[in-house]
Amino acid sequence: MKNIFRHELKAYSKSIIVWACSMTLLAVLYIFLFKELGRDIEEFKAFLSNMPEVLKKGFNILVDSVATLEGFYSFVFSFVLLCGGIQAMNLGIAIVSKEVRDKTADFLMTKPISRLGILMSKLLAAFSALLMTNMIYLGLTVFAAVAVVGAFNLKVFCLISFTLFFVQLMLMALGIMIAVLAGKIKSVISVSLSTVFGFYVLGSLGSILGEEKVRYFSPFRYFDPVYIIGHAAYETRFVVTGMAVIIAAIALSCLVYVKKDIHTV
Repeated sequence: MKNIFRHELKAYSKSIIVWACSMTLLAVLYIFLFKELGRDIEEFKAFLSNMPEVLKKGFNILVDSVATLEGFYSFVFSFVLLCGGIQAMNLGIAIVSKEVRDKTADFLMTKPISRLGILMSKLLAAFSALLMTNMIYLGLTVFAAVAVVGAFNLKVFCLISFTLFFVQLMLMALGIMIAVLAGKIKSVISVSLSTVFGFYVLGSLGSILGEEKVRYFSPFRYFDPVYIIGHAAYETRFVVTGMAVIIAAIALSCLVYVKKDIHTV
């Protein structure tokens, strides 16, 4: 199990750095933009107020809080979440499906390790990859915010940032489930992009239409920045639901993976 874990983590090491640095760069650019706006922030706030209500709801634009770093950061963070979601879904699907796609399953299955052990090793490697991504992202982003802006609500800022990891775990678990249920997947990126954008659009439509129940079907809407900024906490019902989604997806994946016929060569 250790060898599989190390192999998978090493295989995705460059990807971890690229994704983490890309998302960090996006967030840091907006932190600098917030600093540069300075006294013009009220004019920017007025500009956002005049935007169509559909856009404000669809992109979680918090007009009342945009004068603070936390509120301004929450605007760009929706795009960071989208990037992180693509990374997580792509990782979840690829790390399981590549054995069938690359025709290396026969080699792996001959090793003295159970199917469950193989899947759990891959799951642990994917979890570690996402954890490392978030550690890099959070560390660099908080450092940039402190260095550039100085005083701001660090707790709320970190709470918003932590949601990236939670959302990624959900999408990773769903990605693994898709890979296990689907069997051979020719194009991982096409499946990842279509699934992630589908969840994102569904969540945006739910916000635009004001349908609260739709939030349960889109991981991107489980953590409302308005609620986080106002209460400095998460909504318990969505935290519990998110954990249930992760556990259910992983459990189903394990049950199917240990019994299914896996094509080799």
